[in-house]
Amino acid sequence: MNPLAIAKVDGQARLAALQTEHGSVETPVFMPVGTQGAVKAILQRDLKEMGVRMVLANAYHLYLRPGDALIRDMGGIQAFIDWDGAVLTDSGGYQIFSLGGLRKIEEEGVTFQSHIDGSKHFLTPERIVEVQEHIGADVCMCLDECVAYPSSRTYTSAAVDRTTRWAARCRNAKAPSSLLFGIVQGGMYADLRRRSAADLLEIGFDGYGLGGFSVGEPKDVMWEMVDEVIGLLPADKPRYLMGVGFPEDIVEGVKKGVDMFDCVIPTRHARNGSLFTKTGRINIKHAKYAADERPIDETCLCYTCMHFSRAYLRHLLMARELAAYYLNTLHNLFFYTELLSRIRAAIGGGRFGEFYKDFMSQWKGGELYDGSGIRDG
Repeated sequence: MNPLAIAKVDGQARLAALQTEHGSVETPVFMPVGTQGAVKAILQRDLKEMGVRMVLANAYHLYLRPGDALIRDMGGIQAFIDWDGAVLTDSGGYQIFSLGGLRKIEEEGVTFQSHIDGSKHFLTPERIVEVQEHIGADVCMCLDECVAYPSSRTYTSAAVDRTTRWAARCRNAKAPSSLLFGIVQGGMYADLRRRSAADLLEIGFDGYGLGGFSVGEPKDVMWEMVDEVIGLLPADKPRYLMGVGFPEDIVEGVKKGVDMFDCVIPTRHARNGSLFTKTGRINIKHAKYAADERPIDETCLCYTCMHFSRAYLRHLLMARELAAYYLNTLHNLFFYTELLSRIRAAIGGGRFGEFYKDFMSQWKGGELYDGSGIRDG
């Protein structure tokens, strides 16, 4: 049974519902990142109230601490963290990639040294699937080999082939209770991206991730690679652009046919004082907000904007009061949730093209994209 039920297509944008063991998730969807089983600086209660139905956790981090067996014995991640929505677990391929000299990649799997206590571990594709099923993920991701930017064609080609072989092993190890997504790799080589997609399609998965981005590449190159691949993926399967998530990226990705997004941008930026408004990002640390009585965004209905001024939020952050991280995160995630809701409504009404033009004409951005380090939680 196909887990994705498509309700409306507007251009390439798709309105659909992803069916999981823990309910239906409307797509396009943005998944807040809860690497350690918690979205930083906010409560599950708040996520539920703002309409979040799916979060991302990380198998690598949860395997190391508190351990996948403990989570299994506690009834799975939903029971462990008191979350009744869906959970997608990243396999940890990106995190293992980021370990650099602390890991060794071989055909059988990956040997790595824990960033927590220095202990050595060996993970195979089969074990990664087992870890995610112990955790109780609704959507599991295959173990993949992510390459740096830039990387040689020879190395990238070998990584693509290994990712395909690992994906086949993951598929063979998967239990029927969860969904399994393959991950298209290939660096910034268009033909390798196409080859990776074709190989994964031959194996067959419940959905497909576009991985290997946010590793330092220019944004225009990233979109070129997305364009090369997305039309090759099955129209009736979910498409997940991994680790990409500035608001303008989400709107652009939806226009190209992407269904799922995740990124630490709204939570990390909140903790650094970068807050989202209808026209772009503001840095609340700036002295010009010291006596500003306005909310972050006068059109926003989140708790933070309904109760507090920019001046107060700046004061909290400059004083390093913990409430600053909570209130800022609440606002940024509310902004993202509302953005996706508006996107879905536009697709459902057959006016996404108009929405896209209006958004891009009003959006002024903010901090420059640097293409790095936005998926590590």
